[in-house]
Amino acid sequence: MTTKTDPQISRRALLGTAAATAGAAALPAAAQAGRTPQPTRADVIVVGAGLAGLSAARQIVATGRSAIVLEARDRVGGRTLNHSLGHGKVVEVGGQWVGPTQDEVARLARELGIRTFKTYDRGNYLFYENGKLTPYSGSGPLGPIPPDPTAVAQLAQILGELDTMAKTVPLAAPWKAPNAYDWDSQTFETFKRSRGLGRGASNLIDLATEAVFACEPRDISLLHVLFYIHSAGNRRSPGNFERLISTGGGAQDSRFVGGSQLISIRAARALGRRVMLSQPVRRIVQDRRGVTVYTDRLAVKGEAVIVTGPPALTGLIRYEPELPALRAQLLQRFPQGSAIKIEAVYPRPFWRAHGLAGQVTSDTGPIKITFDNSPPDGTPGVLLGFAEGHDARVLGSLPAAERRRRALECFVRYFGRQAARPAGYIEMNWSAEPWTRGCYVGYTPPGVLTDFGTAIRAPFGRIHWAGAETSEIWNGYMDGAVRSGQRAAREALG
Repeated sequence: MTTKTDPQISRRALLGTAAATAGAAALPAAAQAGRTPQPTRADVIVVGAGLAGLSAARQIVATGRSAIVLEARDRVGGRTLNHSLGHGKVVEVGGQWVGPTQDEVARLARELGIRTFKTYDRGNYLFYENGKLTPYSGSGPLGPIPPDPTAVAQLAQILGELDTMAKTVPLAAPWKAPNAYDWDSQTFETFKRSRGLGRGASNLIDLATEAVFACEPRDISLLHVLFYIHSAGNRRSPGNFERLISTGGGAQDSRFVGGSQLISIRAARALGRRVMLSQPVRRIVQDRRGVTVYTDRLAVKGEAVIVTGPPALTGLIRYEPELPALRAQLLQRFPQGSAIKIEAVYPRPFWRAHGLAGQVTSDTGPIKITFDNSPPDGTPGVLLGFAEGHDARVLGSLPAAERRRRALECFVRYFGRQAARPAGYIEMNWSAEPWTRGCYVGYTPPGVLTDFGTAIRAPFGRIHWAGAETSEIWNGYMDGAVRSGQRAAREALG
């Protein structure tokens, strides 16, 4: 099996691994190569062929109107990306999980004939703290609880407080929360320190923040954290912090058979020649007669345009007329998280024979969280590790060989010498990916939501905004991306 250490994955993987996935079908080869004549006019132009853009285009076409999707990459899927393991099996190197209340992405997958399977979650978890590795049960009534009673008691108290506060944050307008100004005037770190937590509970809060936002508590506004907690649900079942960090019954509950990118691959295949790859949008010009979107090779005209993607990335497009000041300054203040996803591939998941679920919680990086990311049938065995926030920023600056060495040291620390020599090594640094520049999600530092939040979704003339960061429900997740595309399509169609 080929070992990959470069953060940029092969062209074959970028195009999508559908050819190696049972039941999948990629875009027509002629369209990928640019040989098929493409339309240059549509009712609505969509910038970006991730889940948000493809969901918007599907909805537009379903109404009988026309759409064109312009994608900068030579693949579809945005922040979802499959990597072939051979023999029709894949692992995901981007977003991958789906859980309860994520209704829209689940519905889209069903419509496209894509099934799910449960994330492997059987056996003991591992807790690494102060140089000591301790197994603990993941099957209790409250789910997996690290073996530190004092830390767990403090953690339960602060999570309950956060959930209560989050319920007061309006999903459509977090800046209108009763305590919005106070909460948006402090970082999550400031709030954490004010609660007098012990070292163990403080470490667990740090780890949860890194796992959810791929940033540090010092980076992010408390108001943004509270909004995000509330958004992790639906109208019937409001969100809570536990759902964000849980596997069974939580945001990491299940995976898609064939990999999450398969959703975008099949959606794009159904849209056919309406999806144009390798067409980075450079300029958007609007006037009373319509809008023209310029790539390096095309000028596409329409009545409206939907711009998707991370907010900071959309700021690289030139707009004529210029964006309103509030929108322009919002984009200057909406950074992406820092995440490196690392997967070590073994002939079999040897940790399962030792009664382990493959899930680790650690106070020592660069990999502090792991999962069993093996295919549905369990072979080959895949250990998934995340370097997030500060650890990702440090690790990403190192040479490839040193990144690999440090990552494997973590797997050996948790799972023993059998982890030292994987048959394959896969790494994706999303901060180095030029059309994403960070994962998992954009977040707002203090002061942004209260002063600039009204610009997150507000249309600018014929321009409408979509992407996971614009969703009111499951903000930052695949489900939020789908919802945002649907909402933007309704806006654009009037």
